[in-house]
Amino acid sequence: MSALLDSARGGTAGKALAAGMRAVHRAASDLRRGTPVLLDGGGECLVLAAAETVGARGLSELSEAATGPAVLLLSAARAAALLAGAAAGGEEAPVSLRLPPSLLDPESLRRLADPVAEQLLPEAPQVVPSAGFAQALSPAAIALAKAARLLPALVAAPASAAAAARLGLLSVSVADVLAYPLSAAASLTRVAEASVPLEDAPEARIVAFRAADGGIEHLAILVGHPEKGGAAPLCRIHSECFTGDLLGSLRCDCGPQLRGAIARMAAEESGGVLLYLAQEGRGIGLVNKLRAYTLQDAGLDTLDANRALGYGADERDFRVAATMLEALGIPEVRVLTNNPEKLAGLAACGIGVKGRVSHLFAANGVNDGYLATKKARFGHLLG
Repeated sequence: MSALLDSARGGTAGKALAAGMRAVHRAASDLRRGTPVLLDGGGECLVLAAAETVGARGLSELSEAATGPAVLLLSAARAAALLAGAAAGGEEAPVSLRLPPSLLDPESLRRLADPVAEQLLPEAPQVVPSAGFAQALSPAAIALAKAARLLPALVAAPASAAAAARLGLLSVSVADVLAYPLSAAASLTRVAEASVPLEDAPEARIVAFRAADGGIEHLAILVGHPEKGGAAPLCRIHSECFTGDLLGSLRCDCGPQLRGAIARMAAEESGGVLLYLAQEGRGIGLVNKLRAYTLQDAGLDTLDANRALGYGADERDFRVAATMLEALGIPEVRVLTNNPEKLAGLAACGIGVKGRVSHLFAANGVNDGYLATKKARFGHLLG
């Protein structure tokens, strides 16, 4: 991690890393706009379009660049939810579906991608054995869709790089896509800092961190001066939650955890640091979290709702938190959490974890099932 951090800060390696990250960021943005992109595997290429955003023009461009028939690539979790037994070949391997012409239209594709959408379709797609291109490139295709915070469902076809270039389609390499999570964490730099007195912590500062791709910033809220103390300060890793943190949603316990952590750090002699990460909804993004809420209202729990959308139970990457602590000069912490995965994630990245401090809040009558799922299926230590 430290070696990659050093390379990210300058020199030829750092410039190459930043260029690769920018290519991924731009490709993700094009997918969000409904524009196809070329995924370059260094010999084989795929032209991709996001099933939930592509329109008639994007499908036409994809067809022009393609050298073979298109398939619908789904993450294993989404395929299992859509078609019984579809993911039997391997829990993590993406699944290819052959699409009849009647399903190669924007509305049908959106229905296949989104479990919240109406599912009445004129024909059913067929599972097809993964072609050579799918085996080699489809994991990176799904990773790119997730980086864009889109549903992991893509129209994909083998493609000609020359045709894609003629159409002006952006190209991104498989290597850059697969390296993106680690690259984004390693390239974080401090970009702004200010004193921001808080209601429960008058002596507080906010430090903003930005990755080399120019994406959404992560924030460190420093209560007191935890970087100057001798003992390991309190640390809370908190993923942003628009509904809970800002609106006071009763569906989760995020708002009480956020405010409770700041108040607790203010009562500590050494203060503390709260890492506010741009990883909404356990890393699936706000729009997909709202979709998951709709599925939960239909009877699924948090974990099964995420999987029905095509995501894993938890898509967060705690390497970001470790990089921020390293940059702040805080090598050791006591972690304010009920989630053992946060302890393991920080320790795996070289941060000294000197203990766990429980962070419990009572159920409110609305989030009882949510908290029960945290305990039973996510392994949170809730007593």
